[in-house]
Amino acid sequence: MAADWTNLFYKSSGWFGGDGIYTIPMNGVESSKSKSKRTLIIFSDTMIGEIKEGKLQPDSKMIHNAVALLDGNYPDPKNLNFYWKKEGLQPQSVFIPKTPNTGAGDYYWLGDGFVNQEVNNSIFIFAYRVKTISDAAFGFEEVGNTLLKIKSGEPIPFKNYEQKDTPFFLDRTESEKGSFGAGIFVNTTMAGASKPDGYLYIYGVLGQAKKLLVARVKPKDFEDYSTWTYWDGNNWNPKITTAAPVTDQVSNELSVSELPDGRYALIFQQSGLGRNVCMRLGETPFGPFGPVINIWDTSEALELKGFYSYNAKAHPSLSAKGELLISYNVNSFNFFEDLKTYPNLYRPRFIKVKFE
Repeated sequence: MAADWTNLFYKSSGWFGGDGIYTIPMNGVESSKSKSKRTLIIFSDTMIGEIKEGKLQPDSKMIHNAVALLDGNYPDPKNLNFYWKKEGLQPQSVFIPKTPNTGAGDYYWLGDGFVNQEVNNSIFIFAYRVKTISDAAFGFEEVGNTLLKIKSGEPIPFKNYEQKDTPFFLDRTESEKGSFGAGIFVNTTMAGASKPDGYLYIYGVLGQAKKLLVARVKPKDFEDYSTWTYWDGNNWNPKITTAAPVTDQVSNELSVSELPDGRYALIFQQSGLGRNVCMRLGETPFGPFGPVINIWDTSEALELKGFYSYNAKAHPSLSAKGELLISYNVNSFNFFEDLKTYPNLYRPRFIKVKFE
């Protein structure tokens, strides 16, 4: 366990819960060599409100995304600040869809992001356009994929940013839908990679089997979608329709990180929801990836039968040498009711895995 990181997000005022939690080192160095002075943390659905004596107070509100900024590389509460926008006194999401393809009621959940050192240090973040279709626990569906671009130096909470529809939402069949942006591995010298080939690797997840797809592009060409290529099982192909699964049973949020021995660790929650934080090892950032290795059972965090864990991923830029700091999220099938009694359930938990 990594209690110091877990406790960092145990809050009772303002931000007190959220999922997603991708971390973006602001110096663009993605490895454990980072030592970035600042880390941007991005959340999807987020709870804002007050907790007193263990009870959720009235007027708490869910927004669909928020951000935080951590000064330094250590879990010091004094150095972590949360941000969201406001409309009057009401909290509002940081990023709101306003693209040509945006439909009524659409909102953003956030995918992975990075600082592109070859495009003026702009921050790029994948954002999934989502809409609510029912009141059920999973009464939502993804309807599009967007790329957010934030110029270097833009103050948080990012009043100004660009948003563009992308071709990276996959709608092959009713049961074969997905998106790119679940994870990004920056395999460049400037990002601190030990075996750099100059490419960004962008991971997609497809269908109910949670198949993992891989695309790659040079950082300078990131916004030119015609230069992207997709692993078809044998070669890098310019047609997105040829993208072939390199493994399965992953989660909709995940990570790929370089290990000290030169292999690559794919970190995920097995099949999306479940008790096991898992790892597969590969010889390259695009596999082939080996068998599932269970590295953590999340049962301790699942206090009620209706609680579940999901979307594990590593945070190499916040990891010590020879370690991977890994987060996973906790939620409830009876979310708003359980939140009244367990108001701190909806937050990331952390573990550390050491490698010899």
